[in-house]
Amino acid sequence: MTIEDRVVRKLTVRLLPILIFGYFIAILDRANVGVAALTMNADIGLSAAAFGLAAGIFFVPYVILEVPSNLALARFGARFWIARIMFTWGVISGLHAIIWNAESLYVLRALLGAAEAGFFPGVILYLTTWFPAAYRGRIIAMFTTGIPIALVIGTPISGLILTMDDWLGLHGWQWVYLIEALPAVVLAVAIPFLLPSKPEGATFLTEQERDWLVGTLAAERAARDAQAGAGGHSVLKALLSPRVLLFCVAYYGLTNLNGAVSTFLPQILQPFGLGNTATTFVAAVPYAVGVVGMIVLGRIADRPGRRWFATYLALAVAVVGLVGAGAVDVPVVKLIALCVAAFGVFGVLPIFWGLPTALLSSAAAAGGIALINSLGNISSVVNPAVIGAIRESTGDFNGGLFWLAGMAVVAVVALAVIYRLWGGRTPTPSATSTSTAGGH
Repeated sequence: MTIEDRVVRKLTVRLLPILIFGYFIAILDRANVGVAALTMNADIGLSAAAFGLAAGIFFVPYVILEVPSNLALARFGARFWIARIMFTWGVISGLHAIIWNAESLYVLRALLGAAEAGFFPGVILYLTTWFPAAYRGRIIAMFTTGIPIALVIGTPISGLILTMDDWLGLHGWQWVYLIEALPAVVLAVAIPFLLPSKPEGATFLTEQERDWLVGTLAAERAARDAQAGAGGHSVLKALLSPRVLLFCVAYYGLTNLNGAVSTFLPQILQPFGLGNTATTFVAAVPYAVGVVGMIVLGRIADRPGRRWFATYLALAVAVVGLVGAGAVDVPVVKLIALCVAAFGVFGVLPIFWGLPTALLSSAAAAGGIALINSLGNISSVVNPAVIGAIRESTGDFNGGLFWLAGMAVVAVVALAVIYRLWGGRTPTPSATSTSTAGGH
């Protein structure tokens, strides 16, 4: 085994389980409002449109605070800042148990968005300081498996907790918020002790492995900065780059798909005539297919020159599934179509992040990555309100599914423009190996 292989394997084993579990908790605490809504909406008198607005309000402060949060992480260090994010979102997630009307839900969803802002782009930035460029696509893909895994496991768990009605005088949906907030607080306390800070101080690597990693990352930073040119160190110039802004548009389309499926799926399935607990277990099926989509599409994307093809394939599958789900009301057929959609919806996210992560100079990476994530997530402010309004006016979610298919097309167009203007080159492991003298 080469030194490169040993280092990447050790980094993966040491860092990824902690970060994936953190993202698992984040998605669980963000998406459990969809399960809680099965009984919460009636208990507090919440309409479909009001619920859609509440789901979207989460992303208003989330979007605004993404870039400042990532710049703070770069200044104060990943361990401290990620722990701070997790602790505050855990506390606020638990406070959702005290809501009593639409307005109180709006306030707490906004506070939760403010608390969680910066976690995802912060972890992406953290990973870029540890893994050579050739491996970041697959590492980010492994990290983002926290989304469907959280939904596969968490949705049925939330459904079971929902049955705890009247235990200690609380509703089941209140227990959903209280119980699922605890892991974030506990992990926040442990993060500073579990996550290493910088490669230079990585005691789990041998001296030879550490020297190889530090040298490889330094060479990549120098090459990136040189390629960026004289203005490569301007954060503002990087943020206003047409490529970055087009990636924001593409990510806008992608987050429409992911956010809506995560938030509304239990309610989309509710008319099937199942009980609340059974609905949450059935909802886990498309999420499980989403995990398969991540694995299959990720393997396709890792083949030389196939990342862009895999991205387009994922979006095409998502469009077919969403249109099919919106066009039929036969429960089994609709569920199959939703599974097809989930294959593409969840499979495209990690592939996407393999495209822009090598785009920016090292000086502008913190702001640029956060900007793509934050502006892309504006869709999550608009989208739930649009789908909620469509549901309110038509009586079903079919129109909302067609809307989501349109958002996938927006992403395809933006990515096609990027590919046409700047090409689709992405790094491969062999490229890193051959360009790093002494790497083996």
